[in-house]
Amino acid sequence: MNQLSPPRVATPRLSETEQPRPAASDEPLAKTIDRTLHAQAARLTGGLAPSALWAAYLDWAVHLALSPGQQTFLAMKAARKLSRLTTYMSRCALQGREAPACIEPLPQDRRFAAPAWRQWPFNVFSQAFLLQQQWWHNATTGIDGMTQQHSNQVEFASRQILDMMAPSNFLWTNPEVLQRTVEQNGRNLIDGWRNFIDDWQRQLTGRKPAGTEDFIVGGNIAATPGKVVYRNALIELIQYAPQTASVRPEPVLIVPAWIMKYYILDLSQQNSLIRYLVSQGHTVFCLSWKNPDAGDRDLTMEDYRRLGVMEALAAVNAIVPQQKVHAVGYCLGGTLLMIAAAAMARDGDERLKTITLLAAQADFTEAGELTLFITESQLSFLDDVMWQQGYLDSRQMAGAFQLLRSNDMIWSRLVHNYLMGEPRRMTDMMAWNADATRMPYRMHSEYLRKLFLHNDLAEGRFVAGGHPVALSDIRAPVFAVATAWDHVAPWRSVYKLHLLTDTDITFLLTTGGHNAGIVSPPGGVARTYQVMAKGHADRYIDPDTWQATAAKHDGSWWPEWLAWLHAASGPPVMPPAMGAPAAGYPPLTDAPGSYVLVP
Repeated sequence: MNQLSPPRVATPRLSETEQPRPAASDEPLAKTIDRTLHAQAARLTGGLAPSALWAAYLDWAVHLALSPGQQTFLAMKAARKLSRLTTYMSRCALQGREAPACIEPLPQDRRFAAPAWRQWPFNVFSQAFLLQQQWWHNATTGIDGMTQQHSNQVEFASRQILDMMAPSNFLWTNPEVLQRTVEQNGRNLIDGWRNFIDDWQRQLTGRKPAGTEDFIVGGNIAATPGKVVYRNALIELIQYAPQTASVRPEPVLIVPAWIMKYYILDLSQQNSLIRYLVSQGHTVFCLSWKNPDAGDRDLTMEDYRRLGVMEALAAVNAIVPQQKVHAVGYCLGGTLLMIAAAAMARDGDERLKTITLLAAQADFTEAGELTLFITESQLSFLDDVMWQQGYLDSRQMAGAFQLLRSNDMIWSRLVHNYLMGEPRRMTDMMAWNADATRMPYRMHSEYLRKLFLHNDLAEGRFVAGGHPVALSDIRAPVFAVATAWDHVAPWRSVYKLHLLTDTDITFLLTTGGHNAGIVSPPGGVARTYQVMAKGHADRYIDPDTWQATAAKHDGSWWPEWLAWLHAASGPPVMPPAMGAPAAGYPPLTDAPGSYVLVP
């Protein structure tokens, strides 16, 4: 990816209601020694706190040791599974062909789907592994007396260990790899070794994965024409050039997550949500967050709200005056938008016409497997890592997300790249995913503690602008999109918005994951979605009933949202000018600006 240094700007002031944690020089020597040791240990553990996992396994071991009935049950389970495997092997041997499987993999597990896995002895390898995986699930769940958090952690960690040892990951136990090796006389292993050496060298030198150089920010991705019309120490605000003779009068302001760069919503021309909105007659603005460094260590969530959402909104109001705004928030940007919207509603600020939330959570009690990493022990460990660096490194954060989908993100790639020797295929979304960002120390600590650990936003304790906010104050209609296979913001967690607000909500559930489900243009990958509207006075419907009754449609969800936006917008008018120099918002540079180019 191309790179360009951003202009030097002043560091934003800290919120008056927040005080920074002590610097290293102000802390006792003993505390500094401990923190330094923990930070160094994190380099070996990928940022995971050993104490958290040890405590979980100790809890499991003690309660299992004190449960002879459960031990007997597990022993009987093991005996039955061994019997099933033995019977299966006998049938295969006697019949001289494939016998009916004694266990089927989960629907999402495609490791053993190839016909070669049904041949001896590889069928035995796969069946034995699946039986063992099932037994370990029984052994690590349902233990009386364990805390649910520890039970989930032990089950997750045990699954990671088993996935690492799956027969599909090794040359001599993977029939697909062996067949490829025979067909190519070992050429695949040579190619795989080259792939490994190239990846290793790129990792050591800090270069991005092979193929990312084919995707140029501002060239063939993040290329929707526009201008940066405002810049402060935290954001650049991009206004996109109109592509139609007339536009809807209300502008659209997009607040993306700062966990990754904004152009997930402006990838290639054919799958850019921003380009789609502009082409359909909307004036679109989008925040591009600065990639923080050690000097930004004391930025807070309040700084992100104030210098991000609120200053961007002020700029949009100046460029498109006397018009309310359609606000859109994606992932963490959606959570921040909810905080900002609740604070605005509390203070009588009615500048938002509608709110659209894309895979964004407000209640974090059921935020999926990501919550396995959110404990006081883990966060204290993570604090020490960020304390030393001033930020959370992009590689440390990416590692946690990869663990959530280790079969797809780690082991499947290992097999295809290094054992099968396949050329690495790079897509625009994969290139974006490799263009990771950092998280400021203080903001990320606040985010994890206040939202994930203590659930302050859902329970009315989160402070914005010096006072707590309540999502029930929001009156602007909401369009909430969730994705069916989301491992970051599970759709039932997103659905809890119905319990937290007193406004009209149109809830849409689309197939796909956290990113691919949102980036779902018309004519792209076949998708389906369900959608249902709920008025503020309507009775609550639980998520299972909603899923059973909501209308189902084929295709992309984008046109459904566009129709909702149009229904909430006024008749078309002439497009506004680019920027507003007289109001202090002159066009500064072409989109995508400079902040997005900072590695």
